Amino acid sequence: MTDRPHPALPSAPKQGTFAVRQRLNLILVLLTALVCCCGAQAQPAPVIKLTLHDTIQPVSAGYLERGLTEAARRHSPAVLVSLGTPGGLLSSTRVMVQAIEQSSVPVIVYISPSGSRAGSAGFFLLEAADVAAMAPGTNAGAAHPIIEGRQLDPILKEKIENDTTAFLRSYVSRRGHNLQAAEDAVLNSKSYSDEEALKLNLIDLTAPDDAALLRSLEGRQIHRFDGSAQTLHLAGAPIVVVEPSLRERILSRLANPDLAVLVMVLGLLLIYLELNIPGTIVPGALGALFVTLALFGLNLLPIHHTAIFLLLAGLAMFILEAQFPSHGGLALAGTICLIVGLATLVDGPIPEQRVHISTAVAAGLGFGGISFALVWLALKARRNKVLTGPQAMIGAVAIVRPHLAGTGDTGDFQVEIRGELWQARLISPGKSHPSSGSSVCVKAVEGLVLLVEPCTSS
Repeated sequence: MTDRPHPALPSAPKQGTFAVRQRLNLILVLLTALVCCCGAQAQPAPVIKLTLHDTIQPVSAGYLERGLTEAARRHSPAVLVSLGTPGGLLSSTRVMVQAIEQSSVPVIVYISPSGSRAGSAGFFLLEAADVAAMAPGTNAGAAHPIIEGRQLDPILKEKIENDTTAFLRSYVSRRGHNLQAAEDAVLNSKSYSDEEALKLNLIDLTAPDDAALLRSLEGRQIHRFDGSAQTLHLAGAPIVVVEPSLRERILSRLANPDLAVLVMVLGLLLIYLELNIPGTIVPGALGALFVTLALFGLNLLPIHHTAIFLLLAGLAMFILEAQFPSHGGLALAGTICLIVGLATLVDGPIPEQRVHISTAVAAGLGFGGISFALVWLALKARRNKVLTGPQAMIGAVAIVRPHLAGTGDTGDFQVEIRGELWQARLISPGKSHPSSGSSVCVKAVEGLVLLVEPCTSS
């Protein structure tokens, strides 16, 4: 039997090897993605830090609300508010307290660094926080409501105090703090150091810095404003500072009453200059810009409306001084109105939110002095003699032309004055003609002939 050659066994197909490699690559990609996801999950969400080291006003409220929104977007474990303020507006304080109470992220209000204080409105923010903390060497309190520039009758004063303390009570008891000590800060203007506040249960803890504060809060259970319990996990969480935006920084500066007043006065001066020197355009445009910025900043502050009428009266007196000269009487009255109006323009509850007397006096005197100088220059220009036509040459010096010394029996001769040739005649007949090249003074003009006489050397 003839042996037939057997066909060779086929080798493993290449497609099978390729499929195995694909599976291995897919498994490798999945493992890499899993490791990356685990690493991302291991990195804790950041603690958002806000810095409120200024007076409390609408810009501060907007900054806090923006920071709380950013913290919620990043799923932050907490918001750390570094606080240091002399106080501010109660209306803005209410907005900020409401934002803290409704925040989905726990809020830690921390008076820092050492030497800072939370006065007036700042005390309300401290007590509203989920966690209230202070750095060593800080103080808080002195939160009695103040209405500047008004003499309150006892009943109205009592109403304001009762309303303010009721606002404080509405959340202090929920935070588990000492209600009596908190009311004393409002009714009796008491202020507490960090040690006193901790002893009286007005705050939860003290810490020297941000890192120590977060370590102290690790694993602590807090009670939110709605009553729910939450455990803080802050160990290893990075701190991300949310800075005020450019708009917030500009508005915060303009909310300074002294700066707003100075910008407004500078703008009014530029507009006044434009009115006195029409056509220059640039001063008027810059003045309008400065006044607009100042009004934008003053709109953030409580304005005393009587002061606005004083300012308008002062400006009206300066305009009348320019039209009807009163030898400075109207300008002086306008300056006084400006000073009084500027000093009482902002009705702030704390000195930092009022126009200082020195600023009002300097701005009022500066505006009044410059305006008076412009009016004086305008009056002087009105009284000056006409500087055009033949009459403008009276009192000027002319030179006798050498080659035209005498001209016949009329006694006229030609002189050069201001680059022009004029017929001249001696004002005193009988005198000899002046020599060529000599100087003569113009005393009068008769038609097209200048009446002159030899200039006497002084």
